[in-house]
Amino acid sequence: MKKLITPNKIKKLTEKALKDKPISMPRNGYVYLKSLEPGTMFKNESIKGVLLECNANAQVVIMESKTDNVGKLIIGAETEVIAI
Repeated sequence: MKKLITPNKIKKLTEKALKDKPISMPRNGYVYLKSLEPGTMFKNESIKGVLLECNANAQVVIMESKTDNVGKLIIGAETEVIAI
């Protein structure tokens, strides 16, 4: 016989899951774009650029890229970069 999950049990599980959010940290030596000041130059494995502004996403100017995406782009604010 299977045990049924009651609505109370579901509610407790969802509340616990929403409380226990993982804390994300950048790799050693890296920082997130959202922690940099506008105008800061940065680089990572594939791009080199300048941060213009950062809200939910970061608006950047890419100067060098391995994938030929050069120019003004919007990328994630939690992209790991090295400040130059």
